[in-house]
Amino acid sequence: MAESQTERAHKRQRMSKVWDHFKLKKEDRKVQCVYCNAELAFHNSTSVMIQHLMRKHPVKVSSSSTSVADTSTSQRPPDCFGRPALSCTVEEAALLTDSILKMLVTDMRPLSMVEDEGFKKMISAFNPKYSMPDRSHFTSLMEKKHQQITEKLKTVLQDTESVALTTDVWTSVATESYLRVACHFVGEDWQMKSFSLTTGRLKENHTAADIADLLEETTDKFYIPFPKVKAVVHDNRTSVVAAAAILKERHGWASVRCSGYVLNSVVQSTLKNSQTIANCVASARTLVEHFKKSEVACAKLQEMQKQMGMPPQMLIRDVSTRWNGTYHMLSRLLGQRWPVAAALSDLAVNPNGKQVHLDLKQEQWNLSEELTRVLGPFLVHNLKKTTLSSTFESDSVKEFQVQVIEQIAERWQKLFCFQPEAPNTVLLAAALDPRFRKLKFLPAGDVFKVQSKIQSMALAVIKEERQPNESGNQAAAAAATLESRFAPKDGSFTNTILGSSSDSDNSDEEDEEKQQSHTVQKEVLQYFGELPLSKKDNPLLWWRTNATRYPTLAKLAKSFLGIPATLTPSERLFFATGNIASRRRASLSSEHVDMLTFLHCNHGLL
Repeated sequence: MAESQTERAHKRQRMSKVWDHFKLKKEDRKVQCVYCNAELAFHNSTSVMIQHLMRKHPVKVSSSSTSVADTSTSQRPPDCFGRPALSCTVEEAALLTDSILKMLVTDMRPLSMVEDEGFKKMISAFNPKYSMPDRSHFTSLMEKKHQQITEKLKTVLQDTESVALTTDVWTSVATESYLRVACHFVGEDWQMKSFSLTTGRLKENHTAADIADLLEETTDKFYIPFPKVKAVVHDNRTSVVAAAAILKERHGWASVRCSGYVLNSVVQSTLKNSQTIANCVASARTLVEHFKKSEVACAKLQEMQKQMGMPPQMLIRDVSTRWNGTYHMLSRLLGQRWPVAAALSDLAVNPNGKQVHLDLKQEQWNLSEELTRVLGPFLVHNLKKTTLSSTFESDSVKEFQVQVIEQIAERWQKLFCFQPEAPNTVLLAAALDPRFRKLKFLPAGDVFKVQSKIQSMALAVIKEERQPNESGNQAAAAAATLESRFAPKDGSFTNTILGSSSDSDNSDEEDEEKQQSHTVQKEVLQYFGELPLSKKDNPLLWWRTNATRYPTLAKLAKSFLGIPATLTPSERLFFATGNIASRRRASLSSEHVDMLTFLHCNHGLL
């Protein structure tokens, strides 16, 4: 008896592993799922069954065993249904692989993620045809990508007039020291640009000379000529300060200390001078740490905040490297004083009755309030106003405020001291910032000196622009000199009476120089004569609008305003370094730490 069409199809389809999950009902022309007993119409095709399994039982499907099937039409093994897998085209596979690499770099994921089972299943679900390479392949791709972005960044830096470097020393979880170096400049669009250059491994007992050499090697690597580097911004670490001094001696790079670190050192040292204030801050820190470490105390604090109708704010612990950390800790603690006190009175939070020891004393609460009033408006002129208008009950706070003002005034005087023989980079940058162009913090005589220095620098800029043209005409000038040696002498009488052509040329050059000097002088006087820009406005946006009015000063401004006042832009850039060299990747080589950090920080160039 001849086989029916359904029976022949069934024998043919039984080769598929999908039949491990279904039973065939011949008389009803249906198939039944062995997991949920759902019945599906059978039309001599397994497509409906596969869709049902993928939609309703993905776990069963992913854990099912695979069989050896004919793979002559594909380089990939069959999927869990025994179907021959179709390969991606070369272009599709390259695009997917590159996208995965960009994701790993941008989101700071370890390269070992490509070997995680869940990640591989997710990628397979997105595109079953794609065969993902192993970790070693992505490592190789990362190295190639690093080289590509390095070349691209070299091209970007070649078009800049000047750059500023920022550098600091960072220690990984493996207790390895790295020197982080970034470059900053103002682009043609008058936007601040920041790029990571390197995260270079330092020797265990590194010296200032080692740091200076690494900075020089970094600029060489990116084809940055030494004269193009305007300044090095750094922290207060002794070795880094000494390295900056070495580079200033070698190449004239200005050494600029991070103003944030300078401010922090003043506040922290002054806080420690008063035992009363130091004890108060330490007690506040202990109280905050109690709520940070205790889940019960934290939950109780949130409950008390809700009962009192206050916002659910977490307490803040101070950071020794940030002066404003002390301010934010005390300020937040003062704002949450009563919810904190209510939480501490609960026996579940303090079973041993430690409230008396944890809570601040009344005089410490008063001292904290006065400290926040001092630390809040932390600018020199604001501090002076506060001193004149505010009165404090605590002698410790009064003494603290006086000492802080004196130390900042001393640092301020050093920072903005005008020295004709060694131009002050910070002072010149302030003069070219339209918000501070009046230089009200300087004596009138020094203001005039700074303006004169700006004018002489502007003239030097014009002179440098003329030099390429002059060098281009050297050959023509040499030819003219040679021709004059053999020229007839019959015009000598005329030259004697009316003057030679060379005398005329010299006169023209002198007139041109005088005209340029007058133009620059007028430009400088007009710039400093304008009203200062509001401190809330962006000086770079102002220069973008007014660059055509002050073309020569605009070039100086682009150079000096590209120097960061603090290490904040660098710290934002390198924020991911700690995540890259994490405990999961503590065994990363220093070369790969550098590459991953470089690619992540510069992912805009990917």
